[in-house]
Amino acid sequence: MHQELLRMKMSFVAGLLAFLGISCSSQPVPEKAKDKNTLLWEITGKGLKQPSYFFGTMHILCSEDAGISPNFKTVINNVAQVYFEIDMDNMADMFGSMGDMAMKDGKTLKDFYNEAEYEKVKNWFSKHGQLPFSMIENYKPMLLSSMVGESEMDCPEKAGMEMSIMQLATKRKIEIKGLETMSYQAGILDSIPYEEQAKELLESIDSVHAQKIMMAKLTAEYKSQNMDSIDLLTTSDEGGVNKYLDIMLYNRNRNWVKLFTGIASRKSTLFAVGAGHLPGENGVLNLLKKMGYTVTPLKN
Repeated sequence: MHQELLRMKMSFVAGLLAFLGISCSSQPVPEKAKDKNTLLWEITGKGLKQPSYFFGTMHILCSEDAGISPNFKTVINNVAQVYFEIDMDNMADMFGSMGDMAMKDGKTLKDFYNEAEYEKVKNWFSKHGQLPFSMIENYKPMLLSSMVGESEMDCPEKAGMEMSIMQLATKRKIEIKGLETMSYQAGILDSIPYEEQAKELLESIDSVHAQKIMMAKLTAEYKSQNMDSIDLLTTSDEGGVNKYLDIMLYNRNRNWVKLFTGIASRKSTLFAVGAGHLPGENGVLNLLKKMGYTVTPLKN
């Protein structure tokens, strides 16, 4: 009799909770990290009803290095939406922005090199590039420089953390959005003189062995998850953007934290952006702290 009465009471309580929209079951809670050597961070406080998260990605990795840890999988399972730097689920935007890859005013690489230099660049991309040189010789040189670095990675298959995250999010039917558009990202490079971009492209081709070492170093620091080391490498001469930190990193960080409150106040969100955007005085994590949020390292 007592057991039956207890079951009835429990059933009534469960029904009441369901009516009020309160779930009896709880999602697993992501595990906190013992130190700050992690790419995964929880953002709480300042009126947020549920936590949101930041994860530092690397856009190109060997496929075996682009895995998702169990704790990170818990985070993805808990959020309602994922924000990448761009909406990787919007193919119309990605294909529509192809024209923004080109330099303005009809410029091509030929405008920035002498004949011997132009032939060197042309021969390299004709031999190693994945696209016909005629299709990319009007591209902004900094975009092409990234292709040189990628070609020096020792692995048969390459992937990015974004794709690994996207696969899990798509499986769970989590909405995917972007903080920026492809057109905006490509437009940023117009603020950097094409002459300087062309010079760096030629230097990268002339120092292919150094590029290989650089990519290995970047990958090692990323896998170590040491935020101080990632910050140092990103902002050093070796990182390749040290002269343009405001354009490439800091201005974008400020824009993102302005968007954060409006996004995270509505839904629990995972923000997955390049790891170099997270650490440092002007990094996303410190900017969020200055805004009054609690920033907590999670195990990864």
